[in-house]
This record gives sequence, C-alpha cells and structure tokens, in this order.
Amino acid sequence: MRANAHVLARYARICQEGGLVPIVEPEVLIDGVHSIDRSETVLTETTRIVFDELRRYRVELRAVILKSSMALPGDESGMPMDPKEVAWRTVRALKASVPVDVPGVVFLSGGQTPEEATLNLNEMAHLEPLPFEIAFSYARALQGPALETWRGKGENWEAAQTVFLERLKETVQADLGEYHSE
Repeated sequence: MRANAHVLARYARICQEGGLVPIVEPEVLIDGVHSIDRSETVLTETTRIVFDELRRYRVELRAVILKSSMALPGDESGMPMDPKEVAWRTVRALKASVPVDVPGVVFLSGGQTPEEATLNLNEMAHLEPLPFEIAFSYARALQGPALETWRGKGENWEAAQTVFLERLKETVQADLGEYHSE
C-alpha cells in the first residue's frame, strides 16, 4: 500500500506543479470473499496511507480530488449488499481518513452492478452534509448497459444512447439523494 501511495503522491505533486488538479485513485477492490467489515478497515487504512504520502510530498490537499471505492463485501463472500450499510460504512471510513482540506470525493462503481452503484450513492447522499462534496466517477456503471445494448451494431446506436442517458439521469438523481428504483 505504501509503494502505491508513494506513486500516487508523486503523480499528484507533478500534476499540481503543472497547474492541474490531480484525481487520486487508491482503489480497494471488490474481488474476494472479504466481509464489509474488512473492506471498511482496508478502505480507511489505504486512504490514510495515501494522504500521509500526499502530505509528505507537500501536495496541496485543497486542490486534490479523491476517487474512492465504497466499503463493499467481497463479490464472492455471499454477503448481501445493503445500500444503507454500504453508505454508512463508506462515509465512516472516509470521515476517519480524508483530511478536512480535501474538497471532494468521487466514487468508482468498482465492479458493482449499475443498480447497486446507484443505490449505494443515493444512500450516501442521504448522509450529507459531509466534510467533503461527493459525486460519482462511474465508467462501467454508466457505459456497461449502453455497450450491451449497442453490441457494435450501427442499428443499435440510438437505443444505446437512450440507455446511456437514462443511466446518467438515474446516477445524477442518486447523487442528489433523489433516486427511486422501480
């Protein structure tokens, strides 16, 4: 973890020296049989280590965005994913490890289904205000359903665009705490 945090800190410092705002992404994977307890612990520890290294490199924390995983049970654990628990544990981990200077945290979908990622973000929005702004930085959770609809076929591009826009709207609603699954 320290070696990866060191690389992230060097990257962040170089970005800031070049006038850019670094997005620092210490991803904690969903792969495995771990419990949500273990995920929360690792998320907290990883994030603390990353910010220790950022401070060591004199990175201006007011000009950093953290791209974080959520505290999730392992995808092979057999444990259910309760959005309220995911939200509460994720927020608790980040409050314990993200310095107050950091303006924002964006979340990875990190192997969750699009619906899981949306529901979990929605529950986190219900815990606001937080010491930092939250938002999403999903790739798979936004693009996956559209790519599946498209399947590389020209005749599917309009349907794929519609699916993408619908996923985007749902995720924006979740970011506002206004998402209601059907």
